[in-house]
Amino acid sequence: MKRLAWSMSFVLAIALAACGSPPPAVVSPVNSAPVEAVNESSADVVASAIVFPAQTARLGFTISALVKEISVKEGDKVQAGQSLIVLDTPEMDFAVAAAEAALQAASLNAELQDADRVRLLNERTGHYYYVSLPHEVQDIAEAKAAKAQAVLDAARAGLSQSILTAPFDGVVVSVQANPGELVLPDQAVLTLATLDDLQVETTDLSERDIARVKIGQPVSVYIEALDVTVGGKVIRVSPISKTVGGDVVFPVTIELDQQPDGLLWGMTAEVEIKIIP
Repeated sequence: MKRLAWSMSFVLAIALAACGSPPPAVVSPVNSAPVEAVNESSADVVASAIVFPAQTARLGFTISALVKEISVKEGDKVQAGQSLIVLDTPEMDFAVAAAEAALQAASLNAELQDADRVRLLNERTGHYYYVSLPHEVQDIAEAKAAKAQAVLDAARAGLSQSILTAPFDGVVVSVQANPGELVLPDQAVLTLATLDDLQVETTDLSERDIARVKIGQPVSVYIEALDVTVGGKVIRVSPISKTVGGDVVFPVTIELDQQPDGLLWGMTAEVEIKIIP
């Protein structure tokens, strides 16, 4: 009886040991496609941008005077060298007129002295006679004429400061002066821009991407307000960064292949700079 009990205990112990050590699970291999690494250096650069003129100038005078005449208004197209605003400077006008008269007299005197001899009248006998002139007389006359010309050039240069002219062909964007108003030196009185030659400049191109942007790279420009996309190319990469909202960005200027109708200064755009490996 004891032997039977011991045999049953031995069998029960073997069964419990077998239950406590389950067989290891078999894992079937899974076939998966290899994951390709993304080469960020070949990805295109996307950034926000704004439309602005290729040339912009805020013009003013170097002297102080009253405004005499304004010959243009906002929206007018002007050509380089065209008069825009004239100041009232009577003392400069008089200086030019006096210098012109002095030059005319000095030039006439130099012409009279440009001779080997001159004919003079003998009042006692009533006969004419000739007198040879030394070259020093002619040299002095010519020197006086040259000095008069220099005075006139200086007077005209002074008067030119009272006339504001267009430095390039463009459109008058705004006029900040009125006839009879006093303007001060370096005060902006007129803004001129090339509205028929608009470009695009990025506003948030990160310092992480600027190293991959080069001059000449093709660009796709999407104008949000017009819902059009035009081509372009990078023409300038700023060597100086800006800080926008705590982020360091580099402005990049893009020239458009064509200017779409309705494009205006200040419109926003999204640019995609094509990175060529």
